[in-house]
Amino acid sequence: MDFTKVKEMRENLSKVLLDKGETVDDILVALLAKGHVLLEDVPGVGKTVLVKGLSKLLGCTFKRIQFTPDLLPSDITGISIYNQKTGEFEYKKGPIMANIILADEINRTSPKTQSSLLEGMEEGQVTIDGETYPLPEPFLVFATQNPIEYEGTYSLPEAQLDRFLMKCQIGYPSFLGEREILLSQMDGTHPLDKLEKILDIEELIELQQKVTEVKVSEPILNYILEIVRSTRTHPSVYLGSSPRGALALTKGAKAKAFINEREYVIPDDVKELAVKVLAHRIIVKPEDVMQGVTGEKVIEEILKGVEVPIGR
Repeated sequence: MDFTKVKEMRENLSKVLLDKGETVDDILVALLAKGHVLLEDVPGVGKTVLVKGLSKLLGCTFKRIQFTPDLLPSDITGISIYNQKTGEFEYKKGPIMANIILADEINRTSPKTQSSLLEGMEEGQVTIDGETYPLPEPFLVFATQNPIEYEGTYSLPEAQLDRFLMKCQIGYPSFLGEREILLSQMDGTHPLDKLEKILDIEELIELQQKVTEVKVSEPILNYILEIVRSTRTHPSVYLGSSPRGALALTKGAKAKAFINEREYVIPDDVKELAVKVLAHRIIVKPEDVMQGVTGEKVIEEILKGVEVPIGR
């Protein structure tokens, strides 16, 4: 397989999000696995810049939706308007009709508006007044939320959380990384301005197809299943991951192997993604939450207890 384009994407995104190679890889994993991402972090660490950079490298359509308490579902999906000249209703496209959607501060709007993204995220289409409209291919949602401010926010329903391939955090840069950020913008320009298109849509779809051809051996497949099934029996878990979690972890591991220029999955591909793919899909018992147990800690504990297959 030819991994040249993926290497170029990786290098260019790293110029936008300095000192955060792991996050860049996570975004590329989601892109190649056709998965949506929930970016949960404090403001100002580069969430919006990262998604904008990705859309520039792909030269695809990009829409940013600022979620607010008064946002309506039709503000996202679009609406049917009556045309007096033709005597028919015409569909006026909403911002969801784009390849990459940045759903900014998604937890600041009502559950009804949040759920308007569900059909698009799962089925690649929206239904308005009984008419179904396909979304452009590819279609990816990158949603952000601030984990610190809870006043005036609405937690995402479990059904919607389950539609996100991964939940990621960027975190603060290191001292040297933050210094590099300052130096890169001293002349008044932004690294985002220097990005140019690397892939077109057809090439991306071809790469996504190649990812599906990455080999997953039986021991690796069993390893994934053991991890996911362990979430259903863990004493701190009220509700474990569904089979969708196992599918997501398999797809993600394939994409992880691909960006690391391999045609097969190894245990480390699974281990490096397990927390990001599964932690948001489980519900920890309230009494354990009070003791400081989180979904991330549960998955980390499960990874220590499940036997790692040897080789690939």
